[in-house]
Amino acid sequence: MVDYLVVGLGLAGISFCEVLEENDRTYRVVNNNSQISSSVAAGLYNPVVLKRFTLAWKAKEQLNLVAPFYEKLEVKLNTKLHDKLKVFRRFASPEEQNNWYQAMDTVQLGDLLSPVLQKNSNPSIDAPHGFGEVLNTGRVATAKMVDLYSSYLLEEEKLLQETFDFKHFRIKEDGIEYKSIRAKHLVFAEGFGLKQNPYFNYLPLVGTKGELLVIKAPELKLNHVIKSSVFLIPEGNDRYRVGATYKWKDKTNTPTEEARKELIEKLRSFLRCDFEVEEHLAGIRPTVTDRRPLLGQHPEYKRLFVYNGLGSRGVMIAPYTCRQLFDLIEEGKSVHPDIDIRRFDMKYA
Repeated sequence: MVDYLVVGLGLAGISFCEVLEENDRTYRVVNNNSQISSSVAAGLYNPVVLKRFTLAWKAKEQLNLVAPFYEKLEVKLNTKLHDKLKVFRRFASPEEQNNWYQAMDTVQLGDLLSPVLQKNSNPSIDAPHGFGEVLNTGRVATAKMVDLYSSYLLEEEKLLQETFDFKHFRIKEDGIEYKSIRAKHLVFAEGFGLKQNPYFNYLPLVGTKGELLVIKAPELKLNHVIKSSVFLIPEGNDRYRVGATYKWKDKTNTPTEEARKELIEKLRSFLRCDFEVEEHLAGIRPTVTDRRPLLGQHPEYKRLFVYNGLGSRGVMIAPYTCRQLFDLIEEGKSVHPDIDIRRFDMKYA
């Protein structure tokens, strides 16, 4: 018998596996690669909601954990994953400049927004009103992380590459059984796949489809992120990510022509150089109706737990929430009420 069986290996699954290893717990993982939001994601993190100039949920607590968490993963996987990367918010008008200064004067955002406005000196960018720089930002190579972590688990003989089959799943008094695996606890971290989970599909995981483009623009010569109507993120070798869209009805991982046109139109509203689209990617973000993660224990089956709903800010949220789930299971400590699944369970109302 192992201590844990984890279903899913995106940001949620990987972060929870890391906590298990830190605490010398034995585990196995089942993953079928059907949910690709962590691989498609740009991996950008920043503590500020740039549309409204507000602080993201628990952003400052999360920022303290980001660098140590991913730098430890870099050592384990023997690769570079985490980079500090500046994020510049493009101002569309003098009014947006004023809103920036007003936000900067608040207690929450005063140390996260630079008081020095950046003038535009790039002829390939149209930004007559300049930029505001967000502090404490960066990027994690999530696709690379998922691939290398999968390889690591395969080498350790901890990963089953298959779809979790509930017909071969049994709940026992002292744990759970899945095929030949016996475990004390089961954590479901399968992203939007949770909608097909008979134990946790009552939770309001709605999912939003996000599409992005990878372009090549040799004239652009940009070494920081620009947030305008879309994000423009440098990847090196004159390649940039452009995204992303938010669609609520389409629940497929198939790129659409509609989204491609939308992204190109928004990009051309401020980009003044030629570019070529090299890739078009899509995935379903595991988002929740109240925009908070889903952590907790099943109301009836006490060996079953869920870790999901990290959404578009998963890179920041994962290191902060994974430890809360572990402490809940091992020590009975409460997770933050904003993310506890009991907020959706009438048995706890």
